[in-house]
Amino acid sequence: MLRINFILIVLVSAVFVSVALAQERKADAGVIEQLNDRVLALQQQILELQERHDAEIAALKEQINELAAGAGKEKEKDDIASLRELAKAASSEAGGPQESAEEVTYESGGLGLQALNPEISVTGDFIFSSRQDSTSDESSDFNFRTLGIHVESWLDPYTRFKAAIPVTEDEAKLGEGYITLYGITDNVNLTLGKFRQQFGVVNRWHKHALDQVDFPLALRQVFGPGGLNQSGVSIDWMMPPAGRASQQLTFQVTDGSNDRLFGENSHNRPSLLLHYKNYRDLSKDTYLEYGLSGLVGWNDEWTIDEDITDDYTTTQDSRKMTTVLGADLSVLWEPTEKMRYRNIEWRSEAYLLDKRLLAPDGSGADNINAWGLYSYLQSKISRTVDIGIRADYFRPDSKDYANISDSLSLSPLAVTGDNPYMWQIGPYITWWQSPFVKFRVEYNHAEGHGIDVPRDVIWLQAVFAAGPHKHERY
Repeated sequence: MLRINFILIVLVSAVFVSVALAQERKADAGVIEQLNDRVLALQQQILELQERHDAEIAALKEQINELAAGAGKEKEKDDIASLRELAKAASSEAGGPQESAEEVTYESGGLGLQALNPEISVTGDFIFSSRQDSTSDESSDFNFRTLGIHVESWLDPYTRFKAAIPVTEDEAKLGEGYITLYGITDNVNLTLGKFRQQFGVVNRWHKHALDQVDFPLALRQVFGPGGLNQSGVSIDWMMPPAGRASQQLTFQVTDGSNDRLFGENSHNRPSLLLHYKNYRDLSKDTYLEYGLSGLVGWNDEWTIDEDITDDYTTTQDSRKMTTVLGADLSVLWEPTEKMRYRNIEWRSEAYLLDKRLLAPDGSGADNINAWGLYSYLQSKISRTVDIGIRADYFRPDSKDYANISDSLSLSPLAVTGDNPYMWQIGPYITWWQSPFVKFRVEYNHAEGHGIDVPRDVIWLQAVFAAGPHKHERY
């Protein structure tokens, strides 16, 4: 019995001990969880304190830097003030009190007088020709055709001056010299002086800037070797657009001094020129431009050969009109992404002349009708190489009295041959060594009927430019 009681007591004790131990473990787990929560809260507080501390340290550093900079400026000002005081003291000791100098403000632009100097450029046009020509005994020739002096300057914000002085081996003369006044009225400019006239397209260009060695054949036959270049007034009006096309109208009044057209203009009656230009973009890579030109002038003094055998001449007065009509067309394809390396350009012009006169053989009033045209195709095949070919055609009038004497010759506008005409074909290649130097090789083959012109010519040309204008067309 005692043993059973003992066993029961031991078992009850074990149960109480197990229950106590379980309760103690639960209490310890709750304490540990509370301790973990407190540790996490303390860590968060430490991080917040650290951030606040870093921000306060940065603000203090910025304030210290500002104070240091201010102190430096104050010290610099004090040093400058001290130097000024020393300078005043030294000045007073040397020569007594002096008045302070007034501050000078430059307003006249005296320091920029160099900007008033005109821009000056020089172009050189040197050619060599080797020919087989039925009208000349020369087989080859070196010719420094032109040394061009080009001057340009803005006289004021509204007026620009330009001049071109060609110097040859024999003479120097004024090629062009004019001023252009911009904004006379809305879209109207005024040009005064001597200038190449806007008949067609290429007549306006200088020879060194042509796409070929020389002007087209028809232009040279109608206007003379140098083209149409007279003194007077030009009005350029940028007309309102016509749909997607821009338009320009040029009206020029010049002295009738062209020897080929107005050689008998003894009273110096002015000639009138009107040119219309229409430009439009066909696409982002292609543009088209066409123009119409008209020139009218008068002649009034005629030399009549009364007796061919005795070479006896008289002069008669009679005012007669000379008219030249023209049309031009230009198309350029130039891909935007390859414009420096590829393009194709096609340009054509036509000329029609009607010159009324008193026949030099005394037969009375008559007129000369002549016409001509040219067309050329040119392509850029690389950044520095252009190739092209030009075709020319000219048909003069046929008159029995055209060459009645050397002094009364009407050639090349009229000849004595029957059904006269002449044509020329000329391929060429141009190499641009740089924007300032280019070289050209050109071959011309010409034939005709009723005119002694069969010839073959090989041209070698070198053109250079020094100055800001390089190879400007005009």
